[in-house]
Amino acid sequence: MNTLRSPVNSEEFEKYFQLRWQVLRKPWQQVQGSEQDELELQALHRMIIDDNQQVLAVGRLEKSDHQQGQIRYMAVCETVQGQGFGQQIIKELEKQASQLGFTQLLLNARENALNFYQKLGYQKQGYSHTLFDDIKHYKMTKTINMHRSHDQLAAQNLQNVWHQTIPLSKAMNIQISYFDGEQLMTHCDSEFNKNLHNTMFAGSIYTLATLTGWGWIYLTLQSLPPSIDGNIVLAEGNIRYHKPIKGLTYAKVVAENVSGELEDLALGKSAHVELVAQVYCGENTAATFKGRYVVLPKNKGRCEK
Repeated sequence: MNTLRSPVNSEEFEKYFQLRWQVLRKPWQQVQGSEQDELELQALHRMIIDDNQQVLAVGRLEKSDHQQGQIRYMAVCETVQGQGFGQQIIKELEKQASQLGFTQLLLNARENALNFYQKLGYQKQGYSHTLFDDIKHYKMTKTINMHRSHDQLAAQNLQNVWHQTIPLSKAMNIQISYFDGEQLMTHCDSEFNKNLHNTMFAGSIYTLATLTGWGWIYLTLQSLPPSIDGNIVLAEGNIRYHKPIKGLTYAKVVAENVSGELEDLALGKSAHVELVAQVYCGENTAATFKGRYVVLPKNKGRCEK
Protein backbone atom coordinates (compact mmCIF):
# COMPACT_ATOMS: atom_id res chain seq x y z
CA MET A 1 0.00 0.00 0.00
CA ASN A 2 1.26 3.46 -0.86
CA THR A 3 1.37 6.15 1.82
CA LEU A 4 1.34 9.94 1.38
CA ARG A 5 3.19 11.72 4.19
CA SER A 6 6.27 13.71 5.16
CA PRO A 7 9.74 12.15 5.23
CA VAL A 8 10.45 11.29 8.86
CA ASN A 9 14.19 10.55 9.01
CA SER A 10 17.45 11.19 7.20
CA GLU A 11 17.16 7.99 5.16
CA GLU A 12 13.75 8.97 3.83
CA PHE A 13 14.89 12.50 3.08
CA GLU A 14 17.82 11.05 1.14
CA LYS A 15 15.40 9.04 -1.02
CA TYR A 16 13.12 12.07 -1.31
CA PHE A 17 15.94 14.25 -2.64
CA GLN A 18 17.23 11.42 -4.82
CA LEU A 19 13.95 11.29 -6.74
CA ARG A 20 14.00 15.06 -7.10
CA TRP A 21 17.47 14.90 -8.61
CA GLN A 22 16.72 11.97 -10.91
CA VAL A 23 13.65 13.61 -12.43
CA LEU A 24 14.42 17.33 -12.26
CA ARG A 25 18.22 17.59 -12.51
CA LYS A 26 20.00 14.46 -13.77
CA PRO A 27 18.66 14.61 -17.36
CA TRP A 28 20.32 18.03 -17.68
CA GLN A 29 23.68 16.84 -16.29
CA GLN A 30 23.26 18.71 -12.99
CA VAL A 31 25.23 17.49 -9.98
CA GLN A 32 23.57 15.93 -6.95
CA GLY A 33 22.83 18.63 -4.41
CA SER A 34 21.56 21.03 -7.06
CA GLU A 35 18.04 19.75 -6.34
CA GLN A 36 18.12 21.37 -2.88
CA ASP A 37 18.14 24.99 -1.75
CA GLU A 38 18.34 27.14 1.38
CA LEU A 39 14.59 26.87 2.12
CA GLU A 40 14.42 23.13 2.82
CA LEU A 41 14.19 23.60 6.59
CA GLN A 42 11.51 26.28 6.23
CA ALA A 43 9.14 24.31 4.00
CA LEU A 44 6.64 21.45 4.15
CA HIS A 45 7.59 18.26 2.31
CA ARG A 46 5.28 15.51 1.07
CA MET A 47 6.04 12.22 -0.63
CA ILE A 48 4.28 9.03 -1.69
CA ILE A 49 6.19 5.96 -0.52
CA ASP A 50 5.34 2.29 -1.21
CA ASP A 51 5.62 -0.83 0.96
CA ASN A 52 9.17 -1.38 -0.27
CA GLN A 53 10.16 2.08 1.00
CA GLN A 54 10.56 3.40 -2.53
CA VAL A 55 9.62 7.06 -3.02
CA LEU A 56 7.23 7.42 -5.97
CA ALA A 57 6.39 11.15 -5.96
CA VAL A 58 7.44 14.29 -4.10
CA GLY A 59 6.49 17.95 -3.73
CA ARG A 60 7.25 20.93 -1.50
CA LEU A 61 5.22 23.83 -0.09
CA GLU A 62 6.89 27.06 1.01
CA LYS A 63 5.76 30.52 1.99
CA SER A 64 6.17 33.29 -0.56
CA ASP A 65 4.02 36.01 1.07
CA HIS A 66 1.81 36.41 4.13
CA GLN A 67 -1.17 34.59 2.57
CA GLN A 68 0.52 33.10 -0.47
CA GLY A 69 2.30 29.78 -0.71
CA GLN A 70 4.41 28.31 -3.49
CA ILE A 71 4.59 24.71 -4.68
CA ARG A 72 8.00 23.64 -5.92
CA TYR A 73 10.04 20.57 -6.87
CA MET A 74 7.14 18.41 -8.05
CA ALA A 75 8.49 15.09 -9.32
CA VAL A 76 7.03 11.66 -10.07
CA CYS A 77 9.09 8.53 -10.70
CA GLU A 78 9.13 7.70 -14.43
CA THR A 79 7.85 4.14 -13.84
CA VAL A 80 4.58 5.36 -12.27
CA GLN A 81 3.87 8.54 -14.19
CA GLY A 82 0.28 8.89 -15.36
CA GLN A 83 -1.14 7.02 -12.37
CA GLY A 84 -2.37 10.07 -10.43
CA PHE A 85 0.48 10.38 -7.93
CA GLY A 86 1.27 13.95 -8.94
CA GLN A 87 -2.35 14.94 -8.45
CA GLN A 88 -2.35 13.36 -4.98
CA ILE A 89 0.71 15.38 -3.97
CA ILE A 90 -0.85 18.61 -5.26
CA LYS A 91 -4.13 17.99 -3.41
CA GLU A 92 -2.27 17.28 -0.16
CA LEU A 93 -0.15 20.43 -0.50
CA GLU A 94 -3.30 22.45 -1.21
CA LYS A 95 -4.87 21.02 1.95
CA GLN A 96 -1.83 21.99 4.00
CA ALA A 97 -1.81 25.46 2.43
CA SER A 98 -5.46 25.96 3.37
CA GLN A 99 -4.81 24.90 6.98
CA LEU A 100 -1.87 27.32 7.15
CA GLY A 101 -4.06 30.25 6.13
CA PHE A 102 -2.87 30.68 2.55
CA THR A 103 -5.49 31.96 0.13
CA GLN A 104 -3.41 31.67 -3.05
CA LEU A 105 -0.89 29.20 -4.41
CA LEU A 106 1.83 29.99 -6.91
CA LEU A 107 3.98 27.64 -8.96
CA ASN A 108 6.31 27.81 -11.96
CA ALA A 109 5.31 25.04 -14.35
CA ARG A 110 7.47 23.48 -17.01
CA GLU A 111 6.00 23.87 -20.47
CA ASN A 112 5.19 20.15 -20.77
CA ALA A 113 3.26 20.23 -17.45
CA LEU A 114 0.93 23.16 -18.24
CA ASN A 115 -2.07 20.94 -19.10
CA PHE A 116 -1.61 18.91 -15.90
CA TYR A 117 -1.82 22.01 -13.70
CA GLN A 118 -4.61 23.62 -15.72
CA LYS A 119 -6.77 20.55 -15.16
CA LEU A 120 -6.23 21.05 -11.42
CA GLY A 121 -7.47 24.64 -11.57
CA TYR A 122 -4.22 26.58 -11.96
CA GLN A 123 -4.26 29.54 -14.31
CA LYS A 124 -1.38 30.53 -16.54
CA GLN A 125 -0.13 34.03 -15.79
CA GLY A 126 2.67 34.30 -18.33
CA TYR A 127 6.30 33.41 -18.88
CA SER A 128 8.47 33.01 -15.78
CA HIS A 129 11.99 31.86 -16.71
CA THR A 130 14.07 29.34 -18.65
CA LEU A 131 16.02 26.79 -16.63
CA PHE A 132 19.39 25.45 -17.85
CA ASP A 133 18.91 27.47 -21.07
CA ASP A 134 16.43 24.81 -22.13
CA ILE A 135 13.30 24.38 -19.98
CA LYS A 136 10.71 27.14 -20.25
CA HIS A 137 8.67 27.79 -17.11
CA TYR A 138 5.36 29.63 -16.81
CA LYS A 139 3.91 31.27 -13.71
CA MET A 140 0.60 29.76 -12.60
CA THR A 141 -1.70 30.64 -9.69
CA LYS A 142 -4.76 29.21 -7.98
CA THR A 143 -7.07 30.72 -5.36
CA ILE A 144 -7.86 28.30 -2.54
CA ASN A 145 -10.41 28.38 0.25
CA MET A 146 -9.13 28.77 3.78
CA HIS A 147 -11.06 26.30 5.95
CA ARG A 148 -10.42 27.89 9.31
CA SER A 149 -12.90 26.03 11.48
CA HIS A 150 -15.90 23.76 11.55
CA ASP A 151 -17.43 26.67 13.50
CA GLN A 152 -16.47 29.74 11.49
CA LEU A 153 -18.37 32.15 13.75
CA ALA A 154 -16.57 30.99 16.92
CA ALA A 155 -13.21 31.22 15.16
CA GLN A 156 -13.94 34.75 13.93
CA ASN A 157 -15.16 35.80 17.39
CA LEU A 158 -11.96 34.53 18.96
CA GLN A 159 -9.82 36.39 16.46
CA ASN A 160 -11.84 39.56 17.11
CA VAL A 161 -11.33 39.16 20.88
CA TRP A 162 -7.60 38.92 20.35
CA HIS A 163 -7.30 41.89 18.03
CA GLN A 164 -9.66 44.13 19.99
CA THR A 165 -8.27 43.49 23.46
CA ILE A 166 -4.61 42.58 22.91
CA PRO A 167 -2.84 45.22 20.81
CA LEU A 168 0.19 42.98 20.31
CA SER A 169 -1.90 40.22 18.75
CA LYS A 170 -3.24 42.70 16.18
CA ALA A 171 0.24 44.07 15.47
CA MET A 172 1.53 40.52 15.03
CA ASN A 173 -1.55 39.77 12.90
CA ILE A 174 -2.19 36.51 14.74
CA GLN A 175 -4.89 34.57 12.90
CA ILE A 176 -6.63 31.25 13.22
CA SER A 177 -5.61 28.99 10.37
CA TYR A 178 -7.60 25.86 11.20
CA PHE A 179 -9.65 24.22 13.94
CA ASP A 180 -11.58 20.95 13.77
CA GLY A 181 -11.96 20.01 17.42
CA GLU A 182 -8.86 17.82 17.26
CA GLN A 183 -6.26 20.43 16.38
CA LEU A 184 -5.96 24.21 16.36
CA MET A 185 -3.48 25.93 14.08
CA THR A 186 -2.59 29.62 14.15
CA HIS A 187 -0.14 31.81 12.28
CA CYS A 188 1.17 35.37 12.34
CA ASP A 189 3.05 37.86 10.19
CA SER A 190 6.64 36.64 10.41
CA GLU A 191 7.95 39.79 8.70
CA PHE A 192 6.68 42.00 11.54
CA ASN A 193 8.11 39.69 14.20
CA LYS A 194 11.73 39.59 13.09
CA ASN A 195 14.62 40.28 15.47
CA LEU A 196 18.07 41.64 14.65
CA HIS A 197 19.12 38.17 13.44
CA ASN A 198 16.30 38.18 10.87
CA THR A 199 14.54 35.34 12.69
CA MET A 200 11.36 35.42 14.77
CA PHE A 201 11.56 37.36 18.05
CA ALA A 202 11.38 35.09 21.11
CA GLY A 203 8.68 37.22 22.72
CA SER A 204 6.51 36.87 19.62
CA ILE A 205 6.96 33.10 19.66
CA TYR A 206 5.86 33.02 23.31
CA THR A 207 2.84 35.22 22.56
CA LEU A 208 1.77 33.06 19.61
CA ALA A 209 2.09 29.87 21.68
CA THR A 210 0.28 31.30 24.71
CA LEU A 211 -2.66 32.59 22.68
CA THR A 212 -2.91 29.35 20.72
CA GLY A 213 -3.34 27.49 24.01
CA TRP A 214 -5.82 30.10 25.23
CA GLY A 215 -7.65 29.85 21.93
CA TRP A 216 -7.95 26.07 22.16
CA ILE A 217 -9.81 26.38 25.45
CA TYR A 218 -12.00 29.22 24.13
CA LEU A 219 -13.08 27.28 21.05
CA THR A 220 -13.64 24.10 23.04
CA LEU A 221 -15.92 25.98 25.43
CA GLN A 222 -17.99 27.25 22.48
CA SER A 223 -18.79 23.65 21.52
CA LEU A 224 -20.07 22.74 25.01
CA PRO A 225 -23.44 23.48 26.65
CA PRO A 226 -23.91 27.11 27.85
CA SER A 227 -23.68 25.94 31.48
CA ILE A 228 -20.04 25.07 30.85
CA ASP A 229 -18.45 28.47 30.44
CA GLY A 230 -15.86 30.59 32.17
CA ASN A 231 -13.06 33.13 32.09
CA ILE A 232 -9.70 31.77 30.95
CA VAL A 233 -6.57 32.72 32.88
CA LEU A 234 -3.01 31.62 32.18
CA ALA A 235 -1.68 30.38 35.53
CA GLU A 236 1.73 29.13 34.45
CA GLY A 237 3.64 28.96 31.20
CA ASN A 238 7.04 27.59 30.25
CA ILE A 239 8.63 27.58 26.84
CA ARG A 240 11.67 25.89 25.37
CA TYR A 241 13.20 27.26 22.18
CA HIS A 242 14.68 24.57 19.92
CA LYS A 243 15.49 26.28 16.63
CA PRO A 244 15.43 29.76 15.11
CA ILE A 245 12.30 30.50 13.07
CA LYS A 246 12.41 31.93 9.59
CA GLY A 247 9.90 31.51 6.80
CA LEU A 248 6.82 29.31 7.13
CA THR A 249 5.69 29.68 10.77
CA TYR A 250 2.66 28.32 12.60
CA ALA A 251 1.58 27.11 16.04
CA LYS A 252 -0.46 24.04 16.85
CA VAL A 253 -2.33 22.46 19.76
CA VAL A 254 -3.64 18.90 19.35
CA ALA A 255 -6.24 17.20 21.53
CA GLU A 256 -3.92 14.42 22.71
CA ASN A 257 -1.72 17.05 24.38
CA VAL A 258 -4.57 18.60 26.38
CA SER A 259 -5.82 17.44 29.77
CA GLY A 260 -8.45 18.84 32.12
CA GLU A 261 -12.15 18.67 33.00
CA LEU A 262 -14.08 21.68 31.75
CA GLU A 263 -17.30 20.07 32.97
CA ASP A 264 -16.38 21.22 36.50
CA LEU A 265 -17.56 24.68 35.45
CA ALA A 266 -21.17 23.45 35.40
CA LEU A 267 -20.80 22.73 39.12
CA GLY A 268 -19.54 26.23 39.85
CA LYS A 269 -15.97 25.00 40.24
CA SER A 270 -12.83 26.25 38.53
CA ALA A 271 -11.48 24.04 35.76
CA HIS A 272 -7.77 23.37 35.31
CA VAL A 273 -6.36 22.69 31.85
CA GLU A 274 -2.82 21.70 31.00
CA LEU A 275 -1.68 21.66 27.39
CA VAL A 276 1.25 21.77 25.02
CA ALA A 277 1.45 24.23 22.14
CA GLN A 278 4.19 23.77 19.60
CA VAL A 279 5.50 26.42 17.23
CA TYR A 280 6.87 25.16 13.92
CA CYS A 281 9.24 26.35 11.25
CA GLY A 282 8.31 24.25 8.24
CA GLU A 283 8.23 20.61 9.40
CA ASN A 284 10.45 21.28 12.41
CA THR A 285 9.39 21.99 15.97
CA ALA A 286 11.04 25.31 16.81
CA ALA A 287 9.53 25.88 20.28
CA THR A 288 7.50 23.89 22.82
CA PHE A 289 5.20 25.72 25.22
CA LYS A 290 3.70 23.99 28.25
CA GLY A 291 0.88 25.93 29.83
CA ARG A 292 -1.44 25.56 32.78
CA TYR A 293 -4.67 27.50 32.46
CA VAL A 294 -7.44 28.04 34.98
CA VAL A 295 -11.00 28.59 33.77
CA LEU A 296 -13.04 30.47 36.36
CA PRO A 297 -16.85 30.25 36.45
CA LYS A 298 -18.23 33.47 35.00
CA ASN A 299 -19.28 34.83 38.38
CA LYS A 300 -15.87 34.23 39.97
CA GLY A 301 -13.35 36.12 37.91
CA ARG A 302 -12.45 38.34 35.05
CA CYS A 303 -11.23 36.93 31.74
CA GLU A 304 -7.57 37.46 31.10
CA LYS A 305 -6.90 38.23 27.45
